[in-house]
Amino acid sequence: MALRPGFALLGGVQATLIFTIMILSVPLPLVAREFGLGPSGVLLLSAAYGLSFSSLLLLGGRLADRHGGRRVLRVGLALLAAASVAAAAAPDFPVLLATRFAQGTGAALAAPAAVAVVRALHPQVADYRRAMATWGGLSVLGATAGNLLSGVVTTWVSWRWLFAVPLLVAVTGLALAGRRLPAALPAALAPGGPSEAPPGRTRPGLDLRGAVLATTGICAASYGLVCFGEHRWSDPVVLGPLAAGLALLLAFAAAERRTADPLLPPGFLADRRRAAALAAVMATAAGTALAFLLLALYLQQVRGWSVLATSAAFLPYAAALLLAGRAAGPLATRYGAAAVTTGGLLLAATGLALLAGLRADTPYTTGLLPGLLLLPAGAGPAFAGSAVLATAGVPAERTGLAAGVLNTAMELGPTTGLAALMALAATRPTVVGGYATAFAAAAAGLALTAAAVAAASRTTRHPQIVHTKEYSA
Repeated sequence: MALRPGFALLGGVQATLIFTIMILSVPLPLVAREFGLGPSGVLLLSAAYGLSFSSLLLLGGRLADRHGGRRVLRVGLALLAAASVAAAAAPDFPVLLATRFAQGTGAALAAPAAVAVVRALHPQVADYRRAMATWGGLSVLGATAGNLLSGVVTTWVSWRWLFAVPLLVAVTGLALAGRRLPAALPAALAPGGPSEAPPGRTRPGLDLRGAVLATTGICAASYGLVCFGEHRWSDPVVLGPLAAGLALLLAFAAAERRTADPLLPPGFLADRRRAAALAAVMATAAGTALAFLLLALYLQQVRGWSVLATSAAFLPYAAALLLAGRAAGPLATRYGAAAVTTGGLLLAATGLALLAGLRADTPYTTGLLPGLLLLPAGAGPAFAGSAVLATAGVPAERTGLAAGVLNTAMELGPTTGLAALMALAATRPTVVGGYATAFAAAAAGLALTAAAVAAASRTTRHPQIVHTKEYSA
């Protein structure tokens, strides 16, 4: 069965949410000069959107399950639109920083809500899996588009115009949601209200205590890891947030076991294949983010390329990603999501291994291009298969939860992975040598994750229906 027309709208929203992460990556030095930012200001501005996005996703998923995907999607898009207007007109750094946090908050509401609506659009299991296979490739496509367009717009107009993209998509989504998308109320609630809910099903609780602990814990730990890019592990600016984040997350885990309706049921991650799929999402997101960051630095700082030329260097990457994304869905249908995920991880690992041969004079055509083609050719199927595995067997009333966890893995991958890989790169005596070491380590990580997915798929299988009580402690 073909994907529903509303899927295109939702897919555009998802790609734009990830696109918005990348829009300041290339022009960040220009923004820093315009506002007179030091290293700490640049660091905070680069991380603001991702910090609020990743830390609020679990809460966004719960709100989508509780109040319906379409309603929460509209709230998230409205916040994204307002914050984008404010960001484009920001007169100073504090305003721009606040708007980036606000954009991430809107994204944290919209991302899991969009998946909840996808579930309503495709109620049949086979159709939903096909939709999620396509959905999995949208995130890396959005990141690639952000990397490409940011260089073009910054060169020819101004970095402020980049915020027009999330604004236009958000406004379009708000205008069309009522006509193209179903209300997507939680499965526990029928259209007539709670009185029509099936026996034994109740409206999900909000779990405010869990939401606060998860949000502050993820935000603090992520901030500590981001700061590690410029400080030592023993520096209070790194150690303090990491310790606080870990303590808060441990408190969250303990609280969830004592809560009747937890934000993240302890048993949700007990499925080995789901856990392996989320690890695959994190590893692939980290690997692709590493390629964007290090190759952009390498081409501009080592090779002396312009911003526009650097963006153009990723055009073959984008083309390979589009082709791989189109093939991922049919491949997952024919060979299974686990096989496609494993194969994609291995292919992406090969691309990163080729980039590990980086030298100061590596030619683009024969040295960088092969890796820039193989990495997206594997990343697209890896994301697609992982999205299917991570959401398989989840009941309709927990779709927002599954989407929140999936997107959290997508956001935490670049944060935690980049911190570890950049720390490894810093141990080498030369910059280019450090880049090569980071690529090699990322390739090894993807290969190990592929082995974990393959092993999990041989020992477990998802049930067709997993009831809420099976997630409880």
